[in-house]
Amino acid sequence: MDTPFWRTVAVFRVASLVYAAALLVRAGGYADPAVGWLVIGVMALWTAATIFAYSVEEFRGRPLLAADMLVTLGCLLATPAVQGVYQEDSLPVTGTWMGGAVLAWGVYGGRRAGAAAAAVVSLGDLWTRGAGGMEFEKLPINGTVLLFLAGVLVGHVARLSRKAEARMQEAVELEAAGRERERLARGIHDSVLQVLALVQRRGQEIGGEAAELGRLAGEQEAALRELVRLRPEPPPAGAADLRTLLQGYGSGSVTVSVPATPLTLPAATARELAAAVGAALDNVARHCGPQAPAWVFAESDGGVVTVTVRDEGPGIPEGRLEQAAADGRLGVAQSIRGRVEDLGGTVAVISAPGRGTEIEMSVPAPA
Repeated sequence: MDTPFWRTVAVFRVASLVYAAALLVRAGGYADPAVGWLVIGVMALWTAATIFAYSVEEFRGRPLLAADMLVTLGCLLATPAVQGVYQEDSLPVTGTWMGGAVLAWGVYGGRRAGAAAAAVVSLGDLWTRGAGGMEFEKLPINGTVLLFLAGVLVGHVARLSRKAEARMQEAVELEAAGRERERLARGIHDSVLQVLALVQRRGQEIGGEAAELGRLAGEQEAALRELVRLRPEPPPAGAADLRTLLQGYGSGSVTVSVPATPLTLPAATARELAAAVGAALDNVARHCGPQAPAWVFAESDGGVVTVTVRDEGPGIPEGRLEQAAADGRLGVAQSIRGRVEDLGGTVAVISAPGRGTEIEMSVPAPA
C-alpha cells in the first residue's frame, strides 16, 4: 500500500521541477541565471534518480531520505547566489520542489518524521531569505506552515494506510484459517469423531478394561472437538474470553456448555473464576468418583456472568459445609466462595442428599 504514496511523491517532484524551471525563465533579472540553471539541472538529475529509487522497495530507507534532504538543502541554500537580493514575494530557486523531501519523510516515518523534515527545510528556507537581505520582521511563515501541514497530514495518512493494510491482511488470514478449519472439521466429524464416540459408548456397555478404553476415547473425542472448533476473535488487551478457559475442562465426563458470543472479562477475573470452576470439578471427582459426570454451564445476563457446575453425586448433607470449614477443610469456603467473593460476586450452593449438587457462581461483568 506504500507504493501509491511514493508514486505521488515522484509526480509531485516532476511537477515542481517544471514549475521551478518556469519561475527561472520568467525571472530574467536574477543576479546569476547560469547558476540557477545549474541548480535546476541538479534538481532534474536527482528527480530522475528518486523516481527510480522510489519504485524499488529495498531503496526506500533512511540512506535515500538522508541523501534526499541533503540535496534539497543544497539546492535551496544556493538561492542567494542565484537571486542576489531576496524580494519579499520571491520563491526560492527550488520553488515548491523542496517539499518533496518533506513528503518522502512523512510517507516513510509518519507524521513525526514529516514534521521534523518540514522543520529542517523551513529553517533552510528562512536562512536563505535572511542571507538574501530580507529583514527578520518580514520573513514569511506561510510556506513554513504549509510544509508542516503537508508533512504531518501525509505522514498521518500513510501510517493509517499501513495499519489498514495490516488489519486487512489479518482478516484475510483469519478467514482462510476459518475455512480450512471448517473443511477439516467436516472431515473429522464424519469419520474420527464418530468412531471415538462409538468406542466410548461400547466400552461403557462392555465394562472392565473396555470401559477404561472407552473413557480414553471419550477424552480424545472432546480434545479433538476443541481442536477443530472455530476460534473466536481474540479479546482486547487486558481481557480474556471466559469460554476459552472453561472449555479446557471439557472431557469425556465433563460437559461444558457456553454461549456463542464471547464472555469477555478482565483477564485476572476470568482466571480466578475459571480456577473456582476447577476447584468445584475437583470436588466432584473427589466425592463422586473420577469418572462421575459433571456439567458446566456459562451465561451472561444483565451485566452478570454466571457459571454453574452440576453433578449427580450423593449431594451435601445440611450443615456439612459449615462443619468442613470448622474442621479446616476449606475447599468450598476458600477455593470457590472466597475466590468469587473477592471478585465482588456471589456463590449459591444448592444440594440435597441423593439429589446431586449445583454450585452457581456469579460475578459482575464490566462494560
